[in-house]
Amino acid sequence: MALDDSSPVVAPTIRPDLSYGDYLGLDQVLGAQHPRSDQHDEMLFIIIHQASELWMKLSIHELAAARDRIAADDLPSALKMIARVGRIQAQMIQSWDVLATLTPSEYARIRPSLGQSSGFQSYQYRQLDFILGLKNPSVLKVHEPTPAIHAQLLDLLNSPSLYDEALRLLARRGFDMPAELLNRDWAAPRPANDQVEAAWASIYRQTEAHWDLYELAEKLVDLEYRFQQWRFAHLKTVERIIGARMGTGGSSGMSYLARTLESSFFPELLKVRTSL
Repeated sequence: MALDDSSPVVAPTIRPDLSYGDYLGLDQVLGAQHPRSDQHDEMLFIIIHQASELWMKLSIHELAAARDRIAADDLPSALKMIARVGRIQAQMIQSWDVLATLTPSEYARIRPSLGQSSGFQSYQYRQLDFILGLKNPSVLKVHEPTPAIHAQLLDLLNSPSLYDEALRLLARRGFDMPAELLNRDWAAPRPANDQVEAAWASIYRQTEAHWDLYELAEKLVDLEYRFQQWRFAHLKTVERIIGARMGTGGSSGMSYLARTLESSFFPELLKVRTSL
């Protein structure tokens, strides 16, 4: 994002005694692991999930900024941010390989310590869903006991997603977009639309004329592809450790994870490949 030349540049205040640990808040980060059992493997379980939440926090930071840059017609900045999320996703996918070193018997010994906690309760995962365009108001219910988090999710639910802003950008570039998609109830699920698919098809057939939009399309497809890899790796890790048993917190485990593989953030970008 370019700075306005007229804006004064304020130098940050640097503490001369600032250490590496102070800057990173390592006392808080490294002190945030609190195993509830005496089992050796519980530390692995905690750190894998904490690290994933940190990567999700960075992904949300990048995708929210990318959405805003698309809305401001600053596509180069948005593309850089989306590409960074692709690299973050690679780290998150690989983390399942580490968790998969946990055997069924090892997990069985730490499972009682988890109580009713479940990955289904991850509000950052829901934030990612919402910012990418997978809107489902019913998932907010689990977060009602925490009003501040519920309010954050509600705000994202009722805001345009990254893909909504991409479609608005196409409209500004002269592509025929359905009016009802450009200003709608942002909280409502959005089914695939033939006019949107036709617009993307035109971009793919004339890549030289629409190179930045073509690049945007491919970056979005890459996001979808890697997110599906993450979901699949999650599913197979759960299968490897607990099989088809119920998950913690009352979740259905594998059956729920399998259903998530049927979801798509950018359906027209996948469908268009058949018609090209």
